[in-house]
Amino acid sequence: MLAGIGLECLGIEWATHGHGGTLRVYIEVAGREVDVDDCATASRELSTWLDAEDPIAGQYTLEISSPGIDRPLFTAAHFARLLGAEVRVTLKLPQQGRRRLRGRVLAVDDEQITVDVDTVPFTFAADAFESARLVPDWVALGYAPQPRQGAARDNSKPASRGKRATGKPGTPPVSQ
Repeated sequence: MLAGIGLECLGIEWATHGHGGTLRVYIEVAGREVDVDDCATASRELSTWLDAEDPIAGQYTLEISSPGIDRPLFTAAHFARLLGAEVRVTLKLPQQGRRRLRGRVLAVDDEQITVDVDTVPFTFAADAFESARLVPDWVALGYAPQPRQGAARDNSKPASRGKRATGKPGTPPVSQ
């Protein structure tokens, strides 16, 4: 349904809270970033469909979102688009004593994903992860903290304090 209006559904998350839940739908647009008009259009389309079909019992909130800077990954194809990028992964069940991973995507096929975790390849089944997100490269994005002007200083020798008084009242300061 979203493809008919030029949008792609990247993935869906459901979160329960209180007396209902939140249905979060991530969308993409080919060739450009998602804007607020895309979200509004998707919201109208999905709301109409959800009202007619009524697939969710009870109260819920519909949220339409762009993937954002730390985009979520839902399929092996999403990992394949990010070869070499750093990702955070939570596995459904622990493997090799680990459930949480962080590393660079090394290889992907339809059934296996391999991530470099602490310089060791870690392979898991494409259907074995609970959640995954891209780790933003803050430096490449230009958001890395920059040193403050004048903050960098050579601390190899003590700063000059100028002249010091001799301690006797009325006597001029003496050079050191």
